[in-house]
Amino acid sequence: MRRDRDPGTFPALWSGLFDDAAVYPPAYVPLHDAVAAYRAHRQAWYAPLVGPLLVPPSRCVELFRLADPDDAPLRVGLTIRPGIHPELLGMAAAGLAATKRIGVSIVELGWHPEWREVGLDVAAVPTALEVPRGPAQSTALADIRRARDEGARVGAKFRTGTTPNWAWPDEAELADFLLDVVQRRLPFKLTGGLHHAVRGRYTTLGEEGENHGLLNVVLAIAAALAEANESVVTSVLEDRDTDRLVARVQALSDDQVASIRDRFVAYAVCAVTDPINELNSLGLLD
Repeated sequence: MRRDRDPGTFPALWSGLFDDAAVYPPAYVPLHDAVAAYRAHRQAWYAPLVGPLLVPPSRCVELFRLADPDDAPLRVGLTIRPGIHPELLGMAAAGLAATKRIGVSIVELGWHPEWREVGLDVAAVPTALEVPRGPAQSTALADIRRARDEGARVGAKFRTGTTPNWAWPDEAELADFLLDVVQRRLPFKLTGGLHHAVRGRYTTLGEEGENHGLLNVVLAIAAALAEANESVVTSVLEDRDTDRLVARVQALSDDQVASIRDRFVAYAVCAVTDPINELNSLGLLD
């Protein structure tokens, strides 16, 4: 593991990609521990790769107490899952924005037709709307595109892992989402399930299950940007050949990387060091 490098030397492909979702399932890290760990991440050799700490708006009072006024402002994202009433989100974002201890980098909620009525300042604070699956997904993405055209700093969010109410999306379903957001020129986040670099079946926090691979996703986006069809994008997501995936990622041009990150802005992971350490072991942080 490299610990003696200039922070500016990390590949642009991974810069700020990993949002810290430690307080959310399956990790459920207590907030005071998550804040302490996040401060350590922001001082570590891999700090330029780490995005904001994601927290629910219901924990904002506790978060404010944990934010040290003598430290740099704590970077957070306020996140609620679909189905949870979002009325606290706008108030929490406005309240934290008025402090000097905490900086709100993004707010996230489930898409619904009335999301504009939540009271978020979407022209000022980046917003990610988690889209549903099925026919409603196209409706949601079209609505997000309209909002961007109206000046909102809004993007899509898609869940790649499982929850009690969300079955694992297979390669074909993820390919459909990636092709759609690329065609609509939408920035997007992913959340859940991207713990590893390569597609496979893994045990995470004691639970075995299917996982999409981060390298697969990056290359699938590159394929979608190159106007590949659904079959090609799906096959990239299915690839389990580590050496081939690493070689293909290393071969991406600077222009390709810039285009990929214009679309794929971040993803949430409950242990940011897991994918970062895998990338490092594969030589992809050099």
